[in-house]
Amino acid sequence: MLLFFYVSLTCLFYSSAKRNDSPVIGILAQEIRSPKPNQTAYIAASYVKFLESAGARVVPVMINQTLEEYKKLFNSINGILYPGGSASITSSGYQRAAKLFYELAIEANKRGDYFPVWGTCLGYEELTVLTSGKNLLSHTNTSGVALPLNFINRAKDSRIFKGFPDELIEDLASEPLTANAHSWSLSLLTHNTNEELNSFYKVLSTNTDGTTEFVSTVEAYDYPIYGTQWHPEKNAFESEKPYIPHSPSAVKTTFYMAEFFVSEARKNFHRFGSKAEESKALIYNYNPLYAGPDRNFEQIYYF
Repeated sequence: MLLFFYVSLTCLFYSSAKRNDSPVIGILAQEIRSPKPNQTAYIAASYVKFLESAGARVVPVMINQTLEEYKKLFNSINGILYPGGSASITSSGYQRAAKLFYELAIEANKRGDYFPVWGTCLGYEELTVLTSGKNLLSHTNTSGVALPLNFINRAKDSRIFKGFPDELIEDLASEPLTANAHSWSLSLLTHNTNEELNSFYKVLSTNTDGTTEFVSTVEAYDYPIYGTQWHPEKNAFESEKPYIPHSPSAVKTTFYMAEFFVSEARKNFHRFGSKAEESKALIYNYNPLYAGPDRNFEQIYYF
């Protein structure tokens, strides 16, 4: 009995040492087109709720910080999410911060420091620029439409989707469960003919606007870097737009995607220098404002 207790305790300590059960994930802020006093950048609250729903805490990653500030923050958080929006993916505070964290993540992962990166919509578009070195996007008629995913055969064995129930995969493939709110996309042809993108990312799903087949879900072959052209956070946490699906399977999709990315962040062991420093950085220091049904996001954090 004593031996059993010792073995069980040893296994418990070993498993917890291999997993961070209090992950803190950064969400990149972006510029406001018409800034006001104390409102020059923002993060949509749905992204915060998305990560919190799977047990993560959130830190806003402010734009236009110094290199030293970004490096210190990188070494304090356990992953980063590049959200959707309308910032320039070639010249903006959003782009500059995304580029720095992308490069830091590549360097960290090469030396065995597991650091996940996620890009949603604009965030995925930013990843295509960061990986290829150029803007290769094409215009598509996809601004406000729900679509089913056209899965590539290997998708079920991918890191993202392998934990999904079979019935949810079937629903994603047959029902319009993914909210699309973008005017630009990476065509599958462009992906397949660009050496940098094709060798870096595995395409897991595509979609079409009737004219252009475009990439909708990817994961990097050798790094914990992921992208969706669609919005997994909207199904559960944005309700005013008619194109956003809210069926049980749609909401499950939100939580399975969140659980996957947060589980990736649990593999990272960066931490703040002190609890006081961590507390000062958390999104809890800010209050989201109700933006109203006519805005792209219902609740917004302003900075």
